[in-house]
Amino acid sequence: MAETVYPFADKLRSFLYMLGMSLLVWLALTQSLEAQEVLVGTGACLALSLVLSTHYIRLGLPPLTIKRAVFFAVYLVVLLWEIMKANLDVAYRVVHPRMPINPGVVVIRTALTSDIAKMILANSITLTPGTFTLDVIGDKLLIHWINVKVEEIDAATELIGERFEKYLRVIFQ
Repeated sequence: MAETVYPFADKLRSFLYMLGMSLLVWLALTQSLEAQEVLVGTGACLALSLVLSTHYIRLGLPPLTIKRAVFFAVYLVVLLWEIMKANLDVAYRVVHPRMPINPGVVVIRTALTSDIAKMILANSITLTPGTFTLDVIGDKLLIHWINVKVEEIDAATELIGERFEKYLRVIFQ
């Protein structure tokens, strides 16, 4: 199997992105700007970025732009909102005397093409209580739903996947 050769500019961009993100995580976790903390963090982040940037570049993520960053921030807010709504819905079903559920498996379709975008969509669906992604096959996701409202693919796609996918399309394509 031949290894892909990436242009120097892509390698450098991947390295700098990894370095910047890991430094931000380091600073957030240590919550300190003392010289020794920053030096140790910079050294650790440099070493990790040198080793891991080649793996990161293989993911095929699109370049980071302001538009993608804004959509990612909005996506996180939408995800948290949907998780909160789903938690309340599942809690209602649990405490209701008759436990009104209609469990079943539905298929939804996605227009996302990259594997990582499909994975994030599948995980976002699974993170919202009441839904669980069972499998991803091509452009279809198999979803277990605690309260099946529709079984038709397009309608189920609109109810389950579209709330996340419209943001993921902008972020990953």
